[in-house]
Amino acid sequence: MDEPWQVALEASAREKLPPAVYRYFADGAGQGITTAEAHEAWSRTRFAPHVLRDVREIELSTTLLGMTYRAPVGLAPTSLQRLAHPDGELAMARAAAATRTLLCVSSNAGTRFEEIGDTGASWWLQLYVPDDRTLVEPLLEDAVRAGASAVVVTVDAAGTRVRADAVEPLDEVSARYRVNHADPAAPGAAGHAFDLGVHDLDRVARLTGLPVVVKGVLRPDDARRCADAGVAAVWVSNHGGRQLDRSVATADVFGSVAQEVGDAVELYVDGGIRGGLDLVAAVARGADTAFVGRLALFALAVGGEAGVVELLDRLRDELQDSLRRAGCVSPADARGLVPADAPPAG
Repeated sequence: MDEPWQVALEASAREKLPPAVYRYFADGAGQGITTAEAHEAWSRTRFAPHVLRDVREIELSTTLLGMTYRAPVGLAPTSLQRLAHPDGELAMARAAAATRTLLCVSSNAGTRFEEIGDTGASWWLQLYVPDDRTLVEPLLEDAVRAGASAVVVTVDAAGTRVRADAVEPLDEVSARYRVNHADPAAPGAAGHAFDLGVHDLDRVARLTGLPVVVKGVLRPDDARRCADAGVAAVWVSNHGGRQLDRSVATADVFGSVAQEVGDAVELYVDGGIRGGLDLVAAVARGADTAFVGRLALFALAVGGEAGVVELLDRLRDELQDSLRRAGCVSPADARGLVPADAPPAG
């Protein structure tokens, strides 16, 4: 039996990347328990497919914060993309533009925001809030000027994550790649805020005039606080297992978050999304879109822009095929695929 294409892609990336860079991309925090469980949690979802339906035409387009994209799959924010491929975020952005895919850009990107904007990609800025809030003001101004259409505030990274010894040397490289900061070392030196609150979300909205998305929510009560604060969307994420090890898998909690706030805000998810069936599982449980992170980094490492385009095309084709086999004509039509009396994914 052939290797799953995802396994082959990661193996190819591992061969091309320096060992420390591969470990930085692939590893999780602690013992890596949360990272290891991510995909398996989605694979536990079971469907009740429709029959006797006309599925000759499948419509995959999806609207997020008022903009339409080719399919409900986006590119998650990831750092050090220029260590995966010399073109880094520029290649990722060109692939996003070519496939009409939403791109979320790390605030620690190694490519200038204006260069990303010039590709024609539709993109959002991912933001870490530092202790000194004033440090992000020029960053936000630059992002708005370069065409960012939303700000994704990451809320599950209080303080600075303690990394494995094997990737500590990359910290200095990371600082050099923060080209969108006036002082590249400043945000890292300040550290992520320990006192992050809903007032920060309002401040980002006021500074930018853009919709605010909250990334890193795993609990229904926290999702409700965000919705009540007026955010545009809640992004269920455990940071790829790279913050608190033994955090729950996103697949195991997404349903409860959707039940709490699904009518009030848009809902996104990441963590272990590796193929079309995972995308179906996400939209069936109420996600407006799902994001891929590590897969996109591996595709970038292996094939640059063309590799990311190939990945996005493959995910789209798998999603279309899976929906057709489930008797659904769109992602929204998949909302009934998980029976009401089915247990949570976990």
